[in-house]
Amino acid sequence: MTAHAEDNRNKLLDESEISLVLDTYDDIFSDFDPRSYENRVLSFDFLLEAKRAAREKVSGLELEFMMPEKLCDKVKETLIKKRLHDHFHKHMRLLKKERSTKVGNGILIAVMGFFLTACAAIISYYYKDSLNAAVMLVLLEPAGWFSIWNGLDMVFQGSKASSEDYAFYRKMATAEITFNYYNT
Repeated sequence: MTAHAEDNRNKLLDESEISLVLDTYDDIFSDFDPRSYENRVLSFDFLLEAKRAAREKVSGLELEFMMPEKLCDKVKETLIKKRLHDHFHKHMRLLKKERSTKVGNGILIAVMGFFLTACAAIISYYYKDSLNAAVMLVLLEPAGWFSIWNGLDMVFQGSKASSEDYAFYRKMATAEITFNYYNT
């Protein structure tokens, strides 16, 4: 690559929020998937690099691919842009659904724990001297507390665990994807 071409490429890289240099369009996709760009699995390396680059960025991202000018193919680029947006939207929706399921299940388990604890309190109040009541208390109290804490943990930690991935996919789903070229 000539010094002028290198300067041109570096200038384009500095102007974009997330710039990735590609040797070919195939760099975006898995080497093991021979299907067309509409169905092909995205490369793990590409997703990892995009996630790393997007970590500190806010919404309204621009994802720029730098390609050698001689490989320019507008039809492929249109397919790739559609495939990327579809992928990011799909995973954003899946993570949102997963997060709401975790939170919903956590709330349900915590409510069950409160119910078990309330049952233990009622048994303790009304049946103080019964052996059966003592056995029920031994079972209900720990089960109630465990359910409360486990349910609340699911609500707070479960939603937190997927929030970083969700933020990445949300950013990328709305990112402007462009292809720029440099001379080789």
